[in-house]
Amino acid sequence: MNRPARRGEAAVLVHVRLEQDRTLDDAGEFHALACSAGADVRGSIQVPRRQPDPRWFIGSGKVEAVAAMVRDRAAELVLVDHHLSPSQERNLERRLGCRVLDRTGLILDIFAQRARSFEGKLQVELAQLRHLSTRLVRGWTHLERQKGGIGLRGPGETQLEMDRRLIGIRIRQLRQRLERVRRQRRQGRRARNRAGLPTLSIVGYTNAGKSTLFNALTGASVHSADQLFATLDPTLRRLELPGLGPVILADTVGFVRKLPHDLVAAFQSTLEETREADLLLHLVDASDPCHRERVAQVDRVLAEIGAAEVPQLRLYNKIDRAGLSPRVQHDDRGRVVAVWMSATTGAGLDLLRQALVECLGSACVEGWLPLPAAGGRLRARLFAAGAVAGEALDASGRSWLHVRLPQGELCRLCRGEGVDSALQPVPDFLAGGVQPP
Repeated sequence: MNRPARRGEAAVLVHVRLEQDRTLDDAGEFHALACSAGADVRGSIQVPRRQPDPRWFIGSGKVEAVAAMVRDRAAELVLVDHHLSPSQERNLERRLGCRVLDRTGLILDIFAQRARSFEGKLQVELAQLRHLSTRLVRGWTHLERQKGGIGLRGPGETQLEMDRRLIGIRIRQLRQRLERVRRQRRQGRRARNRAGLPTLSIVGYTNAGKSTLFNALTGASVHSADQLFATLDPTLRRLELPGLGPVILADTVGFVRKLPHDLVAAFQSTLEETREADLLLHLVDASDPCHRERVAQVDRVLAEIGAAEVPQLRLYNKIDRAGLSPRVQHDDRGRVVAVWMSATTGAGLDLLRQALVECLGSACVEGWLPLPAAGGRLRARLFAAGAVAGEALDASGRSWLHVRLPQGELCRLCRGEGVDSALQPVPDFLAGGVQPP
């Protein structure tokens, strides 16, 4: 496998536009990816094609043009904005006389630079090894000694097979470690479920402003920058909403066009925070002229990780750049579907908080819950969640709680204690106007 890009390494970009992809021009995004990896971009070439060339991917004529630019610009690296097969990558390297890295390798290199937590480093290494395992073909043919014949009989394992075996062992070890991390995350989610706290997950295309919004809402200090994949590691914070109480807000990794499948598979434990959320805050860069295509890309990734059915609230960010005003958009039924705001200036954040209360409150149920004699732990958890509006005792001494919280949270809390979650209207002993203490 090729080495990752070095900081300041001179590079030439090859932006391939296949016929089926011509509705979206992402040359600027690929340039931003290269800069995010630390490459010194010396030049770029546009390559329109109907279909990939099986040997070079870009065609023999464009190969000569790229080779000339590599010589003229003294480039050390060629970055191709598409996935290359191992043979196409090797053919290009031999002809161009320098290293070639495709889009998948470039994104993996950026993730390797940005991963900070133990879990993030494990996930990136797993994705890199999966990608490397497809790049070992004929990498050690000069050591092949299993063909037979005079002088070719020897060790029972080639260097290529040894590398594959070692990579396979390391992949299994990483999967086992990540499974332990996944179990720890599940325990954390169960604790939040027992406390009755709804979870909101911020999702969106990379560089849409997710970390900036997260910091603006929670007062956290998550790193944010005007670059692709500025943050990778998910962060959870408690957020107080007026009239609703505390919720958990999660900042997750951004998505991008042609996100490598190995990366999606490696980040499953992190992406579970998105799949298990009660509401997705889909952040969109309102100043991006291709924001509709970005929304479609994010929805495709959400479907791939099993989060397509999670309710969404669309947030149009960076309205200060687009020259728009903050507002809340409702559908025909009066439900909130979008909020226009700016995380940088703070415009519209008050509207966002109101919209969140409206969205989560509409899914809430309210009524009286009779507790059995052994329901003390459930009572404590409901009070801890801020879901109890009142309490009363009937003639037999049984406790009744006036609760208001999301239906799903009520079911999870009651199920964990073996209590029926069905709420009742005002009990008979309170119908006469006696208020709970």
